[in-house]
Amino acid sequence: MSLFQLLLFIVAIVIFYIFFKKLFAGDYPKRGVDFEASLSEEQIGGVSTPDKIFSKPKPNISRLDELLAIADESVSKGDFLEAKKALQSAVIVDSKNIGVLQRLGYLSLQDNELEEAKKYYEKILTVDKDNDSAYSSLANIYRKQNENDLAIEYHEKSISLDSRYAPNYFNYANTLYELGRNDEALANYKKALELDNALEDAKAMIDKLSSKES
Repeated sequence: MSLFQLLLFIVAIVIFYIFFKKLFAGDYPKRGVDFEASLSEEQIGGVSTPDKIFSKPKPNISRLDELLAIADESVSKGDFLEAKKALQSAVIVDSKNIGVLQRLGYLSLQDNELEEAKKYYEKILTVDKDNDSAYSSLANIYRKQNENDLAIEYHEKSISLDSRYAPNYFNYANTLYELGRNDEALANYKKALELDNALEDAKAMIDKLSSKES
């Protein structure tokens, strides 16, 4: 055996030794173990990617959520027309979605379309008969239409459904004030401020009505 052949033989022995040592030690990458994602929301990169880069999947945004985001952004920019277009598309996607109906009611009120707004809030009550905000909004509409008995009834209904929500008292107080029932209005403004001390409008009305009493 030549010196060169002897060297090749020694190298071969070393290689086989290292190979079998790692094999029996388990010190080698195992598919599905070494490259297993550490978090449930993680995913392993494409199988054709040599380095198996880990990445988190982008959250799926539904068409409805996308339309609501467009509407909210449009309102923040004062573009009510664009907001209404987005919401009209959204109501086709889900005609019973309370968030969509509430926004459409609000935009209709901005355009002084009282009957249109009423339609949306009444629709909310067919989906959720205990929606206090819908009752409060309908009460405001009835007041604008001079249907004062209904306005009072719906305000009181909204408060009975959620007696811890300050705007229900504030809206009721506004109606009472417009009807000249100042003592009752003052009591409800005070209740609204008690529940939410950030209601500056309520504080201003309390000061105004209190000065009239003195």
